[in-house]
Amino acid sequence: MIVYSAPWCPDCREAKRFLDKHAISHEVIDIEATPGAADEVVRNTGKRAIPQFVIDGKWIQPYKPGKGFLYDEMSELLGVTKS
Repeated sequence: MIVYSAPWCPDCREAKRFLDKHAISHEVIDIEATPGAADEVVRNTGKRAIPQFVIDGKWIQPYKPGKGFLYDEMSELLGVTKS
């Protein structure tokens, strides 16, 4: 799994905490530090919105603006048992 994020993004930090808590392996691409990464997000999603998960080539936005990280949906998608 790839996570497109930025250090200043609170939703990104929450997404990475979720993945770390459940020991879900992921590679982080910092859109600020990786040339072309922000453009890649826009090209694949049509918007400048992070975090973005890329799972088996499919782009998934793991949060909803104004509502935060989608714990239930991501738990189900990633096979995480609620604790």
